[in-house]
Amino acid sequence: MTPFYPRTKRTTLARPAATAAWLLASCALFLPQTAAAQALLPASDGTPASTAATATIPGTTLPGAEPAPDAAITTGSISTDAGEPLLNDPTVDEDMARTNMRENTVDGLRSQLDIDRNDAQGLRFGSFVLKPTLGQTYNFESNKTGSSKENRSYLETGLKGTLTSDWSRHQLTVTGEGTWQRNVSGSGETEPTADLEAALRLDLSEQTTATLKAGYHFEREDSTDPNAISNASVQSGIDQYTLGAGIERDFGILRGSAKVDFDRYVYGNAELENGGTLSLKDRNRNAGALTVRVGYELSPALIPFIEASAGKSIYDLRRDTLGFERSYNSYGARAGVEADLGEKLNGEIALGYQTYRFKDSRLDDLKGFTVDGTINWSPQRGTNIAYGVSTGIEPSTTAGESGAMVYTLSSRATHELRNALVARLSNSLTLRNFSGGNLDDERVWSTGAGLTWDLNRYLALTGDVSYERTTRDSGPATNIARVGVGLTLRR
Repeated sequence: MTPFYPRTKRTTLARPAATAAWLLASCALFLPQTAAAQALLPASDGTPASTAATATIPGTTLPGAEPAPDAAITTGSISTDAGEPLLNDPTVDEDMARTNMRENTVDGLRSQLDIDRNDAQGLRFGSFVLKPTLGQTYNFESNKTGSSKENRSYLETGLKGTLTSDWSRHQLTVTGEGTWQRNVSGSGETEPTADLEAALRLDLSEQTTATLKAGYHFEREDSTDPNAISNASVQSGIDQYTLGAGIERDFGILRGSAKVDFDRYVYGNAELENGGTLSLKDRNRNAGALTVRVGYELSPALIPFIEASAGKSIYDLRRDTLGFERSYNSYGARAGVEADLGEKLNGEIALGYQTYRFKDSRLDDLKGFTVDGTINWSPQRGTNIAYGVSTGIEPSTTAGESGAMVYTLSSRATHELRNALVARLSNSLTLRNFSGGNLDDERVWSTGAGLTWDLNRYLALTGDVSYERTTRDSGPATNIARVGVGLTLRR
């Protein structure tokens, strides 16, 4: 995961998002410019673009998905309700419609496999550079649960843009992204998404950096989610509003940081199969968290650290429709080490303990040991492999059930077959263990593979296939298979 407060000047990545009006207006940015206007644009320097990921199954390259990867070597902060993305998919993000990412090396050579490069020049607006990406894919999906099977073919359109300042000091990055699906044949629930985030880095001094951020995220709750409504034809839409502020400072061999996060969750109505609607406003809540971290620099390549977090989540309704008080306090601590052995190997691993303490005495505390880490390995030029492990806590909406501890293992490999042809392979395993015994424990295994062929600096052809299997202690398993092809246009 990307460190919350970068120590040096670099391009900040954020979850992208966009409203419908922004999507339509941005389409005009892909129109060709005159030769005179092209001459005013900065020459391409091979600046790579950000990876984008499918929000569902690893390996599926769909337009408008979220990038995750920076070259950073930390796993981020303790998992709390505040400061965490609503879509907490711990799998490694996939390459898709790509915009702007890391700066190139000083000598202009690609030191590692750079599947995320975006050779398109972008559009300059004063001291800002905009890099938009438009993606269109045609997909087929097969969803089978027990003896019930549902197929659909659908088009997915995604528009994404990153606006980055080019200032000598400080940096502002605004990233927007939206996806829209339309079924062509068959039946199945569509999954629209929208994201918008702005992040301002303030270089207060050579040793001190402050960060301010604000964002918005929308998604529809997955029908396979344990909290989803079983007899709903359309699940609830979830709006998430985020605010955050933090500061980081170097004290010689010590590195200290502190941040505060606030999140607002709003749940829409679910549409039932009988034509009615079900209000889920009892799930609306506000969550805040404070996180403090201290690291000790044994050497530039090895930094042990400790981290502590405290948070609080308050629901709009004191009691939900089943009569339970779901508000809770969260506490966590962990210790680990960051390692940076160069471009061939870097990463972070941390062990800790996390607990959610509910106000309702009928709900058991959610607590358990946590392990979080990521390892980036490049065995040879043109090949990158990433391994990850993460732990999270998910509150439940079932009567008498507190929630689940969620553990995820993931891996992703990319290999450059040719200069303009990149292959991808990913796998993940998620274990969801519920505490109260009212819900079945769940295991989710997913795998995916894909190819990206850059026809030129502006146009790429993608192809992906993926499979996901969900099993529970009782009841039928769910199997979802997808295959898709698409085009990505970059400016």
